[in-house]
Amino acid sequence: MSAAAEVTLLGVRHHGPGSARAVGAALERLRPDVVLIEGPPEADAVVGLAAEEGMVPPVALLAHAADDPSRAAFWPFASFSPEWVAIRYATGRGVPVSFIDLPAGYGLAPAPDPAPEAAPGPAADAAGTEHGPSAVETVDAPDGPGVPGGTSAPSAGAGTESDDASGFDPIGALAAAAGHADPEAWWEDVIEHRLPGSGPGADPLAPFQAVAEAMTALRERYPAGRRDELREAYMRQALRAAKRAGHGRIVVVCGAWHVPALATLPTVAHDRALLATLPKKVRTEVTWVPWTHRRLSQHTGYGAGIDSPGWYHHLFTAGADAPSGGTAPADGAAVGGGATDAGSRALALWTTRAAELLRAEDHPVSSAHVIEAVRLAETLAVLRGRPLPGLPETLDAILSVLCDGSEVALELVRERLVIGDALGEVPDGAPTVPLQRDLARLQRSLRLKPEPEPRELALDLRKENDAARSLLLHRLRLIGIRWGQRTQDAVRATGTFRESWRLHWQPEFAVDIAVAAQWGTTVEAAATGRAVELAAGADGLPQLTRLVEDCLLAGLPAALPPVMRALADRAALDTDVAQLAEALPALVRALRYGDVRGTDGSALAAVAHGLADRICVGLPPACVGLDAEQAAVLRGHVEGVHAAVALLTADAAGGAGEAVDAVPGGRPAGAAGAGGAGAGEDASGGVPVAPGGSLADRWAGALRSLARRQPGAPAGVGGTAGPGAAGAVPGLLRGRAVRLLLDGGRIDSAEAGQQLGLVLSHANPPADTAGWVEGFLAGSGVLLLHDPELLALLDGWLSTVPDEVFTDVLPLLRRTFAALEAGVRRTVGEQVAAGRLGAAAGLVGPAGTPVVEELDGERAEAALPVLRLLLGLAQPAGAEAGPGASAGTATSGTSSGTGSAGAAVGTADAAPHPRIPRQTDRRSA
Repeated sequence: MSAAAEVTLLGVRHHGPGSARAVGAALERLRPDVVLIEGPPEADAVVGLAAEEGMVPPVALLAHAADDPSRAAFWPFASFSPEWVAIRYATGRGVPVSFIDLPAGYGLAPAPDPAPEAAPGPAADAAGTEHGPSAVETVDAPDGPGVPGGTSAPSAGAGTESDDASGFDPIGALAAAAGHADPEAWWEDVIEHRLPGSGPGADPLAPFQAVAEAMTALRERYPAGRRDELREAYMRQALRAAKRAGHGRIVVVCGAWHVPALATLPTVAHDRALLATLPKKVRTEVTWVPWTHRRLSQHTGYGAGIDSPGWYHHLFTAGADAPSGGTAPADGAAVGGGATDAGSRALALWTTRAAELLRAEDHPVSSAHVIEAVRLAETLAVLRGRPLPGLPETLDAILSVLCDGSEVALELVRERLVIGDALGEVPDGAPTVPLQRDLARLQRSLRLKPEPEPRELALDLRKENDAARSLLLHRLRLIGIRWGQRTQDAVRATGTFRESWRLHWQPEFAVDIAVAAQWGTTVEAAATGRAVELAAGADGLPQLTRLVEDCLLAGLPAALPPVMRALADRAALDTDVAQLAEALPALVRALRYGDVRGTDGSALAAVAHGLADRICVGLPPACVGLDAEQAAVLRGHVEGVHAAVALLTADAAGGAGEAVDAVPGGRPAGAAGAGGAGAGEDASGGVPVAPGGSLADRWAGALRSLARRQPGAPAGVGGTAGPGAAGAVPGLLRGRAVRLLLDGGRIDSAEAGQQLGLVLSHANPPADTAGWVEGFLAGSGVLLLHDPELLALLDGWLSTVPDEVFTDVLPLLRRTFAALEAGVRRTVGEQVAAGRLGAAAGLVGPAGTPVVEELDGERAEAALPVLRLLLGLAQPAGAEAGPGASAGTATSGTSSGTGSAGAAVGTADAAPHPRIPRQTDRRSA
């Protein structure tokens, strides 16, 4: 409890509402002269900011190495954190407050011993949760004894004597001794749901005394690890310093696990010897940053491992009617065997909030539902032997009554209420780097408020404010602060003046901002410095072209010259066609966005055209001998180059467009006729031969060269491989080349049908044929609906695939057709099932024209009476009168489309069938 009359040790569990209420009541009773809190001593300089009105929890202390901001540590605080209650008590009353844990400068120093120390156990102490450290979360903190921490279990490590203590859970041990299988439920019933007593004989220090006795017994059996010994030695030195300063009433708020070590002080020499083993302390900088409840709920990264921060916040603020200042009133009744008035009030308020949330989501919830849910939660608590309904009982009642058993609705309650998205605030006077101040200024001027919940943002770049917002988001992405992520625009527009973003502010961006401060003091300067650094260390041409695009999108004219020099040097030396093809689309997009944003991109044009020419020459040989995975990657590059060439040629023609069209189905004027070779291509091989031809012609020649590189004969067919085996291109790329030529108007459907007929030959390997079909149909299968001859050819080939090969080809075909539109798949299936393919499957005439199936005139004539009846047309003389009429025959003069005679059935003397009245009949009447 206390090592001396003037020292009081308050052992707590971090982020516990019951511990926080107890600390508030104890401080009101003790009226200390000084408050010592477990935390980094470097924060003493900024702890006074906690008293300012602009400080709203959850917040966190951020400490980082001055020379390397990426090495940082966080100490998060919520309104229900006992340490926060103590801080607000002291700062609000002018009482001195200091942090006494091991300085963060030791933990952020490089570890002298490369051998890592064993990680702390999952349950740190009664001050933390079973999920690990909760008072501090480190970023890239080194292993070893210097790691800063707010909680830690007795852990094994180098130099420790308690290797068997690793993973020890003190709360679990206490719960087991009390006969409870669930440590969390036991701790909540005993501590977190407890309200401090205020009766004549009530002692607000009694809970701390009981916890101290329990921890003393546990530490006799489970000694502390090396890391805890160092921290406790430093705490004892700080306690001695407070005594020497002449304070009469000293209160220490720390993790309950450390209370026994602070109650009995060893010699000063003992503690000095322990601290002498620490590494050299590095210079650190400390400030306050906003935090969120969602980050508190995460067990890794920057979290604290609290499963239900929103629930704990509600228990602290609503259950005990705690004021906003952070201290809980001392007028609540102690928890007994049943639900107290305060507990029932907190449960009713929580259930009401859940009902309000569900009603906002159009879930029918009434007041009767709320009353019944509260009754059910209290009944469940009695049946389970709990003094008050806990979170499990409350959620079970909400699931059964309010959610009608729907786990989806309950998940909404968990996300919005149990966890929540509360975002803290820090006052403007908190220390920040210049980059942070510039970002805050831009956020205010552009009306972009950081929010913890994701939200969509649509920007119109023609508006000045939206254009400035876009520049800011692109610059932040460049320096590693991904506040915004680009998303697909909901408006399907062909212009480039719209941008869609998904904004989601994360607390750890404070570290990213501190890291980015090394490149500049403003957002623009930092983005420029980062771009120049990335250009100097780029690994390949695609990275440089994307960097050029990023610089244009971010509006960084000062960064473009060095980036362009690096791009020109790399482009002149790079010979990898795949890398060239990957780099060109980003470069062309940079040219396009430069025009939209008013940026001069003329310096990029020469580089882009040079890359395109080199791709046209080197693409056909680069596509030879690729496996399926490499072919799939290169197919994406080919499609990207096709679209890029279309933009380049359109720009060269003043926006009128040229022969290559990136949009499937386009037919620009002046396109080559069926089977005709375009300008600048050799009719025999399709290789570009005319240097003076346009870029579109040279690219079409490269595609034609790809399309004509057929594979050789498979093993066992003809005895030897075909002449094209050595230069064969995978079917996926050949089929894609044919489709791009067809869409660009370089060939017509007749030539595409000839190419398909050749590919569907039995001499070709089925796997290569399936790949060709996949490349040909990729992107859109509407072509099969508009050209039934192609569908007939494909159906005929598929019907003749041998059984032993069909199982190998089937996955490729399924993948091909699964990528088509649902309507296209349905229509193709209906046509194949009905046999209406427009051509005899697989039959092609000598001149390449498909053989047309003859029309069955008799079947067609049989449908005419029904059609006349549906259309309200008069039946001709001799037509069938209708059902039940006697059958007769009459020869019709109607012939089929192929010249065959048709027959019609009817009676000569039948009365006309009553026809359906039409709108014209009604008007005439």
